[in-house]
Amino acid sequence: MNVSKTQLSPTKVELTVVADQAFMDKVKDHVLADFAKNVSVAGFRKGHAPKAMVEKNANPESLQQQFLEHAVNDLYIEVVSAEKLRVVSQPDVNVTKFVPFTTLEFKATVDVVGKITLPDYKAIKMTKQVEPTTDKDVAAVVDDLRRRDSVKSEVQRAAKDGDEVVIDFKGVDAETKQPISGGAGSDYALVLGSGTFIPGFEPEVIGMKPGDKKTFDVTFPEDYGVKDLQKKKVSFTVTLKTVREVELATLDDEFAAKVGPFKTVAELKADVKQQLQAEKDTQAQRTLENNLLAEIAEKAKADIPDSLIEDEIDRMEEEERRNLVYRGQTWQEHLEAEGKTDKKHREGLRESAEARVKTGLVLGEVAEAEGIKFTDKELSDRIAELKGRYNDKEMRAELDKVENRRELGSRILTEKTISKLVGYASRG
Repeated sequence: MNVSKTQLSPTKVELTVVADQAFMDKVKDHVLADFAKNVSVAGFRKGHAPKAMVEKNANPESLQQQFLEHAVNDLYIEVVSAEKLRVVSQPDVNVTKFVPFTTLEFKATVDVVGKITLPDYKAIKMTKQVEPTTDKDVAAVVDDLRRRDSVKSEVQRAAKDGDEVVIDFKGVDAETKQPISGGAGSDYALVLGSGTFIPGFEPEVIGMKPGDKKTFDVTFPEDYGVKDLQKKKVSFTVTLKTVREVELATLDDEFAAKVGPFKTVAELKADVKQQLQAEKDTQAQRTLENNLLAEIAEKAKADIPDSLIEDEIDRMEEEERRNLVYRGQTWQEHLEAEGKTDKKHREGLRESAEARVKTGLVLGEVAEAEGIKFTDKELSDRIAELKGRYNDKEMRAELDKVENRRELGSRILTEKTISKLVGYASRG
């Protein structure tokens, strides 16, 4: 086999491949053996005729077509492996010379991951910043537990902090006056001061009486979960229907024993504090890892094919579409709420998609540089762990599928690579 590689661009390669006779003889034998199963030759049972006789009785066009498919596919895979190319698309193949079973030359053009240059990632230092759990944090959780066991009494007075109110509300874009997705509700129960609604909404309800109607503007936070509502000014019209005074359960040892395996209020608070601290530690670890990966990816240089980024945008849009189904919003309604066309929406995702792809490529490059791999035992242990969480037989069987095992292996490799990077970042 003779191979020449032409770099058409940093992310596109053209391979010119010429097969040798030994390879073609091997492929021809394989194809004839396959044909023998279905070709009838007088005097022989199917599958037992000599290859020369099978070739003589087979349809020449079918035989040549199958030969070409096998030869080109096998050669392409062999060349990609030998050249250590990281291909990200199906090749565009053009057979330039073919004399049945004696001459074969083809060109294959394919998108590949280009050169990746890592920064000195071992020199990047970061530490985990964990916020301490305060008495106020503990009190908020304990009060929530008390509220779940509270006594509620309907009252005819103005709503105050701590009351539970029942409201109807409707939100529209403050500028266009168009309804916002998910911005309306009826008979909605809201505890004032709980902070469960949009910041700035609950204080506007305080002071309203049963039967009152009020319109006010609220600006959604910059980090709000629904992207098209971030920093959007929304005009809400609220009708207050009911005010309930909430009498929290008495905080004593009897209450502590009621909500968990605790003998005293002190034990309850200690457990709450421990759980809150564990959650903050987990969040701090996640923040450290994200910040570290972002800095390494930003400092790295990578030639990324457009096809990879387009694929990532497709995945991001598909995720958005699934979320919209849960919110009862159509794709067109979503685009209108953002004031974008399909094209502008995709372009709006491009920067994030490129960052995701680049981070993934950089992680892979670090894993290779560090010689990080996962073992069969690690994969088996992970699958066993996941199976232990499911009682459904079909769900457990899914974990044994090749594609899912591959995905789990990739996840383990990522975790080990991130752990290695965090180790470097944390060293003094």
